[in-house]
Order: sequence, then C-alpha cells, then structure tokens
Amino acid sequence: MKKTLYIVRHGQTDLNKQGIVQGRGMDTDLNDEGRRQAAQFFEAYKTIPFDKIYVSALKRTQQSIQQFIDLGIPFEKLSGLDELAWGIYEGQASTPESKAAFMDLMRNWLHGNLDVKFEGGESPNDVKIRQEEAIKVIMSRPEEKNVLICMHGRAMRLILCLLTNRSLIEMEQFPHQNLVLYKVTFDGEKFDIVDFNNALHLKTS
Repeated sequence: MKKTLYIVRHGQTDLNKQGIVQGRGMDTDLNDEGRRQAAQFFEAYKTIPFDKIYVSALKRTQQSIQQFIDLGIPFEKLSGLDELAWGIYEGQASTPESKAAFMDLMRNWLHGNLDVKFEGGESPNDVKIRQEEAIKVIMSRPEEKNVLICMHGRAMRLILCLLTNRSLIEMEQFPHQNLVLYKVTFDGEKFDIVDFNNALHLKTS
C-alpha cells in the first residue's frame, strides 16, 4: 500500500498573532490573515486529487481547509489530531513566570522526561497514545491514496516523529508556522518526508 500525506498546520488565529498558547482547550476561529493563508494554500494545492481529508476536533483546522471540503472531498474529524493540551496556561497572556515554566517544560521534554505536563494538560506521551490511534485509522484505508491532514503545531511535531520513527525528544527538528506543509510518503514499509516545512504557497508576489 502506498499513500501520500499532506500534513498542514491550521491558519493564523488572533491568539497566534498575540503569541498566546491555545492548546486543545481553546476552540478558536481563524482571523483575517488565517483565512488569507487558507485561500493561498487552496490555490496552490486545489489540483491535487485528494481522496480524503482529516481534521482535528477543533474548528480552526476545518476552517483552514474548508475550500477543499466544499469541492466535495469527504472529511473526518479525529480527536487524536487535536493539539497538545497546555492545561492552566491555555489562553493566558505571557508573563515572566509562564515563560520560565514553558522553558522548564521544554528542557524536561528534550531530556527525555516525556511524561511531564502542566496541571490540567497533556504530556507528549499522552498525545502519542491518541495520535497512534489516529494514524491507525488513516492508514487502515488503502483506497485513500492522497490524504490531506490539518492539525496543530506541537501535535504536528509529535506526529512527524511518530511517522518517521524518531524519538519524541526530536520534536524540535520540525519547525513550523501557520499553514506550512509537510508532505510525507508511505511506500508500504516506511514513511519519508519529501517536502519539509514548505511555505512557498504563502509567498506574496
């Protein structure tokens, strides 16, 4: 079975613009810039014959690829694609204390302490469990050759580690901004990233 996954992060929201962490608990809408990014991505990839679209349970992902859905391409929501939950820090303005807490959390993760999480939040290992279920669903359908997946920044870093058989401590190896693309092929045995952090479709003339 061969399959190509086009994995994108959702477009910009007001909280993205303000540098405020959203996470799984913030069901925000795209802002004007996010809608513009969505239109740019659609223009660049509307000729790809997508067989199926998968989005998270959070509306900003569906809003980002709604134009593809409007073409009649079937889509499905998978909560396994939701963003990592940041718990008590979701939707909160950045403070020196919260910045220090995030830095400490990232240090823990990069040192392999992948069960560490904020109060009320999720760890990378928590997200891994639900992402493995989502991957199982997506890969169980061999008739879906070209698949568009819209998800979230931190979750995208983690799922790319899982697909490419990397440790989750390597998550920072996958940079991203709003509505960038990672194109991943599956040859029947392994996944390969053939388009890395592609933002060419967002360039304005």
